[in-house]
Amino acid sequence: MIVDTDVLIWYSKKHQKAIDLIHRLDTFFISVVTYMEIVQGVRNKKELNTFKKALGILNVKIFQIDELVSTKAMFLVEQYSLSHSMELADALIGATAIIKQLPLITGNDKHYKHLAEIEIIKFVV
Repeated sequence: MIVDTDVLIWYSKKHQKAIDLIHRLDTFFISVVTYMEIVQGVRNKKELNTFKKALGILNVKIFQIDELVSTKAMFLVEQYSLSHSMELADALIGATAIIKQLPLITGNDKHYKHLAEIEIIKFVV
């Protein structure tokens, strides 16, 4: 399963539902885009180090952007940017889920619901 950025943000804010979800997973994946979004949101080195340590403890695997993912994301933006306001980060995360054929757990299902190729697992806060 791929965990979307918003779920990790809830986890970092010690939201119990997010903690329970994450701790039930033996291992999970994130897109490198999620990694970068989280890193951009930390306020200091301590938060950055806490985040990086948590990734190791939780056995998180990070999917890099390769040619297949970037090509798929390009087509998603082309197809959905005007009709559904598809943004770059969501296109890359969605494309990763499609290419890797893994479900995506997100609280922001509206960002992905128009993508029939993705199995969305709705995270409810």
